[in-house]
Amino acid sequence: MPKARAPSRGAPARKTARKPAAVRATRTGSGPASAGAGPAARDALTPFAKPRTLTDEAYERLEEMIVTLQLPPGTAISEAALSDRLGIGRTPIREALQRLAREHLILILPQRGNLVSQIDIKSQLRLLETRREVERLIARCAARRGSAVEIQRFAEIAEGFDRAAEENDETSFVRLDKEFNDLCLRAARNEFAAGAMSLMHGLSRRFWYLHYRQAADLPVTARLHAGVAHAIARRDEAGAAAALDRLLDNIEEFTRATVSTDT
Repeated sequence: MPKARAPSRGAPARKTARKPAAVRATRTGSGPASAGAGPAARDALTPFAKPRTLTDEAYERLEEMIVTLQLPPGTAISEAALSDRLGIGRTPIREALQRLAREHLILILPQRGNLVSQIDIKSQLRLLETRREVERLIARCAARRGSAVEIQRFAEIAEGFDRAAEENDETSFVRLDKEFNDLCLRAARNEFAAGAMSLMHGLSRRFWYLHYRQAADLPVTARLHAGVAHAIARRDEAGAAAALDRLLDNIEEFTRATVSTDT
């Protein structure tokens, strides 16, 4: 299957469907906490960043639509419909769907099409077992290996989480959480841990987005995220691991609490 190629310099930019303002705000943010948080700035945080392709764009937009329930669990989707909706060719859409299938957000059914995967509480708890071990390693490695620019960004993100907690700001928290996760993976510089974690982030974020209004305490969750980011910014490996455990304890309690809220 041919891979999507990024437009060459000087070539006319391909038109894409304009995203709603709310989605753009979640992706890029605004205000002081988002300084340097755009795609180009985030890529600059790592010296070997790959150029973004149309497949990357298709993946990012589809993943956000699934996580934020714009495409609810069980939704049937087609390459042609998504291509029209996003203004991106079918080959990048197909490759993005294959990546989302590897992350268990999409089910590709031969001769039947594609479905957004269902949400399963038991699977979510098993995911958290794995996530705790892998994410603890990533937090320690990020504290040890992060570049000066990345460490500075961790400090800024930590302050952003603190502000989101004080203001009970859902939009800022969701945006910062995505950037924080991506930054941890880059700063850890462990491709094997990053590969494992990337399979879990989307499922975790979607589950939280579905249930947090009923079962989660946003200020508490934001402060726990801030604790991890502050520890990494101090290059405190043990502190980052301990803060990560406190965060995962809270997320597991939240996950189990959704059972009672759903009944």
